[in-house]
Amino acid sequence: MSNGAEEGYSAAGEVGLLRTRRSLRANIWRGLKSAPPTALFGMTIISIYVFFALFAPLLAPHGEAEIFPIAYAPWGEEFLFGTDQLGRDVLSRLIYGARNTVGIAVATTLLAFLIGGSLGITAAISLGWVDNLISRAVDVLMAIPSLIFALILISIFGATVPNLIIIIAVLDATRVFRISRAVSLNVVVMDYVEAAKLRGEGLGWIMRREILPNIMPPLIAEFGLRFCFVFLTIAALSFLGVGIQPPTADWGSMVRENAGLIQFAEYDITAALTPMLPAAAIALLTVAVNFVVDWFLHKSSGLRDEH
Repeated sequence: MSNGAEEGYSAAGEVGLLRTRRSLRANIWRGLKSAPPTALFGMTIISIYVFFALFAPLLAPHGEAEIFPIAYAPWGEEFLFGTDQLGRDVLSRLIYGARNTVGIAVATTLLAFLIGGSLGITAAISLGWVDNLISRAVDVLMAIPSLIFALILISIFGATVPNLIIIIAVLDATRVFRISRAVSLNVVVMDYVEAAKLRGEGLGWIMRREILPNIMPPLIAEFGLRFCFVFLTIAALSFLGVGIQPPTADWGSMVRENAGLIQFAEYDITAALTPMLPAAAIALLTVAVNFVVDWFLHKSSGLRDEH
């Protein structure tokens, strides 16, 4: 009898899980169907970038740092977008740049949210001297312009990828701390949080189970916006020569390396367009992410379009 009951419960659980999955797929499909053209455009562009980033070695016609004997070769069949000052294929470096620039920006943003989000929720729950200590430390960091501070720290610790990720993540975590603390303060006063405290639940449990699920929409939207700022910061540092270092392909450094071609626009328009390609890749991804974030904010706010 007990075996039959256990089998019945197991079957019911499987049916419930299947229904949940179907409902989730239906909700995702319904959300995509109702998305505006700008959000669909943004998601398409992001998907293309992710595809190129994941399969860069298979899609690039040449190696990331492979050098050919012709520097500044014109656009043609062998080199679709020509070569740079060292004779490296620009198209291949654009494709590898998607993996390096976007990948490092995603890792940096995730670390910034891990640091800033954890500290923000902790400060909102604890209040008192813990909140004051963390908030004042964040105020000090935010008082210094982030780009200048990043330049100083990178000059001290070295322009390696791990240092770049940690430094930018710590500086951007201050912004994440502010928004996570602000939205958490509206949740920590709820009865279910007080009940969890009275039950003796730990700080980590309350953060994961009670607060974080209720503040996810603004944090997800902030993640998209923060990714854009981190992405542009990394590109700016690389353009200045202190970001991602050669021979690693990076869109910011590609703009700097090929900027001299602009002066030859009178003789060859394609040469002048070469430094514009990585700049356009940076701008296009930034616009695409903002389109998706705007749609998500509108959808999570509960507003309805008037027809």
